[in-house]
Amino acid sequence: MTEYQFNERAYAKIIFHAAKYPHLAVNGVLLGEKAPKGNTVQIVDAIPLFHQCLYVTPMAEIALTQVDAYAERENLLLAGYYVAPENFYDSSVEKAPAAKIAEKILENNKNACFVIVDNKLMRLNQTQAALKVFSSSGETGRWNKANFSLSQSKATLQTVSELLQRGAMREIVDFDNHLDNPENDWTNQHYNHNLKQLMTMY
Repeated sequence: MTEYQFNERAYAKIIFHAAKYPHLAVNGVLLGEKAPKGNTVQIVDAIPLFHQCLYVTPMAEIALTQVDAYAERENLLLAGYYVAPENFYDSSVEKAPAAKIAEKILENNKNACFVIVDNKLMRLNQTQAALKVFSSSGETGRWNKANFSLSQSKATLQTVSELLQRGAMREIVDFDNHLDNPENDWTNQHYNHNLKQLMTMY
């Protein structure tokens, strides 16, 4: 059974994206290493997509094409999809917006995951990962709960919490922001330092 490990960069970007737009649904794509370690898929980056129109197909296709090209340059692959629901109580796959993006990624990567941000665990002081992770059985086409972990879990949660308290989420850029102004970097290179380095910047 496939398991998933999220590094600190990927987890931070997901949480920052959701925290920047707490009143809206947001979504994004997860990038992973091409070669899994045993049964574990390494999720190493997150690309925030939208916070306004999660269902607009032409924009999603443009975004996915660019993200796919970026992943190829970085020797990574599209390894999953994440969404933070607008409704506080929605945390099931069936109610997740724009789930077709996840299915599209799954067509090209059978180990892709579907991640839902658990709004109930989204707080400034995080004690556990605010994620629910699902994988597809392939045969039924259904998404089933999957095992996952955070690298350096305790330190990652503590540092992400401190960065949230310092307002680090305000600088996260998604593809919507890029469409508003092409100079906005949707790859968020300024977050690609380790979290200890980020702490010195805020």
